[in-house]
Amino acid sequence: MLDCMKHVVPRFWPPIAGVLAATIGLAVGELVGSLADAAGPVVVVGDGVVDRVPPGIKTWAIQTFGNNDKNALILGVVAITLVYAALVGRAAARRFLNGVFGVVMFAGVGVAAALSGRSPSAKDTLGIVSAFAATIGALWILIGRLDPDRELSESDDATTTKASTVVGRRQFLAMGGGATAAAATSFGLSRVLQDDVVAATAKPIPESVRRLPVTNVAAADSALKRPPFFSPNDDFYRIDTALVVPRVDASTWSLKIVGRVERELTISYEDIRSGKFGPLIEHDCTLMCVSNEVGGDLVGNARWTGVRLRDILNKAGVRDGATQVFVTSVDGFTAGFPTEVALDGREALLAIGMNGQPLPARHGFPARLVVPGIYGYVSAVKWISEIKLTTFEDDAGYWIPRGWAAIAPIKTASRIDVVGSGGRIGGNLVQGRVPIAGVAWAQHVGIAKVEVQIDDQPWRVAILGDDGGIDTWRQWTLMWDATPGPHQVRVRATDATGFTQREERVAVAPDGAEGWHTVRVRVADA
Repeated sequence: MLDCMKHVVPRFWPPIAGVLAATIGLAVGELVGSLADAAGPVVVVGDGVVDRVPPGIKTWAIQTFGNNDKNALILGVVAITLVYAALVGRAAARRFLNGVFGVVMFAGVGVAAALSGRSPSAKDTLGIVSAFAATIGALWILIGRLDPDRELSESDDATTTKASTVVGRRQFLAMGGGATAAAATSFGLSRVLQDDVVAATAKPIPESVRRLPVTNVAAADSALKRPPFFSPNDDFYRIDTALVVPRVDASTWSLKIVGRVERELTISYEDIRSGKFGPLIEHDCTLMCVSNEVGGDLVGNARWTGVRLRDILNKAGVRDGATQVFVTSVDGFTAGFPTEVALDGREALLAIGMNGQPLPARHGFPARLVVPGIYGYVSAVKWISEIKLTTFEDDAGYWIPRGWAAIAPIKTASRIDVVGSGGRIGGNLVQGRVPIAGVAWAQHVGIAKVEVQIDDQPWRVAILGDDGGIDTWRQWTLMWDATPGPHQVRVRATDATGFTQREERVAVAPDGAEGWHTVRVRVADA
């Protein structure tokens, strides 16, 4: 009789067990991926999603989540995985082989993504296979011995018929706690291993760099609370297709120059630092994402350190007919731009430094391209692995088949960052003398004038900040005698060629947004 009086498993335990099993499986997969220098299962599946969703959804994600677009996608992939895992747990509680089949199906999706992505790699399947094995093992420990023929109860104090099906509350909680601890430990170790790769191989910028002078233009205006001239590395926007930042070992990394060249080259990290392929120089340059909306913050300015791209290409010898510089990242992302852009005298760099420091991992360590005058989606490749001299007919960058323009010069633009000394836009202001300030850019041309209009009053010319060069943004300021009531403030810029921004709004696709940035404010009585 005693053998028959056993606790029945509560109905909610199997789904929780499935979620715990999947959690530990994903964590083990991430750890194995880190140890094997490969992608983890979440990244593999997430990359497959990124590569297959319509371009409009990706643009929407960037505009909605900005720098957090990747975190949003990762959370989405994890959430869907855990919901699926809950269903697998329920199935496994009734018949364990059903749960195994469910895990096999999901692992198959991951393997297919690893072998069919933009950078197919059999090594990336290691994390998925490890996650599969760990998930099955965890499922067996948590619910594998449950009776497949019983009806699940809402309580845990009814009876069942087999001693082998006993799972007490304390036992289940202990197993769940152990699974959670194991998952957290595995995931934490994977992050430490990845971070150590960059920390161990990044080296200080050499003293031999041809440095730019330190100028007053770099000083932040603390009173206005607007963005400083140089964007701090930690605050610099990041938009790319890598769900997790690639952790590249600089001691084994190399860049290949191939295609329509007289001689193929292989360049190491030390080759760049030593000046073997050209002197290291500094250059100030503003970068912006083509998905940056009018008035958006997907733009930043930095002092970059690197070798001129034209010095490298001249050593390789560009052959006639090579109309495109086609660049590939270690994660398989590709982009291309006209060869003449690399050779026309602008300071296009193979960069290894940012604001006086080695490139942060999230911004392309150990090396990336910085090309003035064209949007990043066709040029600013991070974690660079190959440069191929080719044609636009033979090769197309990642975004081109997805409907974006192949030739993408950066458009003249301006932005309002501050209305009032508090640095807020749209809040209540007190009548009196109020500063209006922001930035404007006309990449590789330069800003000649910025104008501000209050309501329907005549346009007023703003005071420009110090000129940091034609490849950087320009700070501007206008003092306004604010009167009580609601007001509309808008801005437009004129570049050095005499071109003035158009008023009409143009969407970001296919080659960048246009239009006057406009904000609305309310001024209160003094």
